[in-house]
Amino acid sequence: MSSRFVKVLSHGAIALAVSVLPLAACSTANFTHSSFANSQVSVADVPNLGSYTADTALYEARNHFRNSDFGYSAAFYKRVVDLTPRNPEGYIGLGASYDRLRRFDLSDRVYAALLKISGPTAQYYNNVGYSRMLRGDLKAALADFRKAQALAPDNVVVANNLRILANAAGAKA
Repeated sequence: MSSRFVKVLSHGAIALAVSVLPLAACSTANFTHSSFANSQVSVADVPNLGSYTADTALYEARNHFRNSDFGYSAAFYKRVVDLTPRNPEGYIGLGASYDRLRRFDLSDRVYAALLKISGPTAQYYNNVGYSRMLRGDLKAALADFRKAQALAPDNVVVANNLRILANAAGAKA
């Protein structure tokens, strides 16, 4: 893969992908804030996190993710997973939050657990593909997006991610 292709993807397409994918990943390492909004680069320490129920933690996690506060969304999604270990949404959000924090070591573990819980769903393949795209493994990302598309041909998020990769490849030419 050419460095120009990766550069186009990392500078333009990733920003677009972030805006269309409700639960996925990216930030800049070694900074206290990411390149997306003002999110933390590490999981936040939330006072009284233990007092949150699964429902209130899920509510907070969604809001923090939507507001690009990925350190907080990771903490709250982790609480959801701890309280409801069979809840796929908790794992999807936790994996996506870790991706946005560039903690791919943690997101890989979360996605492995998600696969055991929910099986190979379109959302699973889409999120794993997005995670791989953020790492620069575009060939694997494309394969995962195609698996997601085969399972959910009308999924707008998957279609947008495939378009992002196609546009990046077109910019290369």
